Amino acid sequence: MAVPRFCAAKLHRNAEWLYGLRPGEIDLILAAARSCRFPAKSVMTFQGDPAAHFLMMWEGRARYFFETPNGKKVILMWIRQGDVFGATALVSQPTLYLASTEAVQESTVLVWDRSKIRVLARRFPQLLENVLRIATNYFYWYVAAHAALVSQSARERLAQIVFALAESIGEKSSGFVRIDVTNEELASSANITPYTASRLISKWERDGVIRKQRGKLLVRTPGKLFLLAAGR
Repeated sequence: MAVPRFCAAKLHRNAEWLYGLRPGEIDLILAAARSCRFPAKSVMTFQGDPAAHFLMMWEGRARYFFETPNGKKVILMWIRQGDVFGATALVSQPTLYLASTEAVQESTVLVWDRSKIRVLARRFPQLLENVLRIATNYFYWYVAAHAALVSQSARERLAQIVFALAESIGEKSSGFVRIDVTNEELASSANITPYTASRLISKWERDGVIRKQRGKLLVRTPGKLFLLAAGR
């Protein structure tokens, strides 16, 4: 008998929100979702909309972004295979999405309606515990990001962003770690100007630490960026 496409046996290792559950329980939870296909650059959830759905990235990649009142787009955390988003759909009182999410690559996403995921969370309390742990990790990330913003130089912040992306979404390729990211996206993440990001990346390229391709960054030794950022 053929193995279903969406099942515990094919679950990505990053799916922390399902840790501690048995395969049969995971299969039941996944079966309650519907799958949606999103092309690259499409918005999947919108900032300020009612949090009506809970979602998991099954295949592909996405990211959170926030639009400021003056229209500036601020790139936040990235969403990998196995990651969930729209977790505010789990709370008892209806609420709104705090940020938008957009597909970076063509992506397959599993979607649970708010009513369904709340029923599943009551049946499997481990789900809520896992999501709370993930939310706590997000908070640690934002605290670190804010601390870097007020205490680190532009060079240090950019190096930290590149290192974090290499560790989380980087793919090994011919002795490098390839990151699908543009200078503009890096600048937004590090809260620096695109000119500053381009200047620093060009310097690191001359130093032999990275190579730049259209829409991609090839990092030879991510850890060395911190040494360069500190002037060592």
